[in-house]
Amino acid sequence: QVQLVESGGGSVQAGGSLRLSCAVSGYNNPHTSMAWFRQAPGKGREGVAAIDSDGKKTYAPSVKGRFAISQDNGKNTLYLQMTNLKPEDTAMYYCAAEDYGLGTLLLDEYNDWGQGTQVTVTS
Repeated sequence: QVQLVESGGGSVQAGGSLRLSCAVSGYNNPHTSMAWFRQAPGKGREGVAAIDSDGKKTYAPSVKGRFAISQDNGKNTLYLQMTNLKPEDTAMYYCAAEDYGLGTLLLDEYNDWGQGTQVTVTS
């Protein structure tokens, strides 16, 4: 079974940068796709960035040009490089994986989830 462990969260000032990491283990499907979601207190979980089995990347409009999703060659680690952070980016960020290779930002697509890492952006 897939196991996902996020790290790299913290507190930064608006305009700053942060890189999140997700350690991946147990994936045995070449069609696996991965994504980052985020959830603020009292709000729903929203898709931020995804990468499909072919490496195609998809971003939420609110983060295009500021965030970049990537993974290492062995697909053991997923990254989210965040720049020009805004207070509205404050949320718990979750790493997610699915078995279909679609790489969308739809919540119901994803089967496996990490425990999350907190990102706080101060003004």
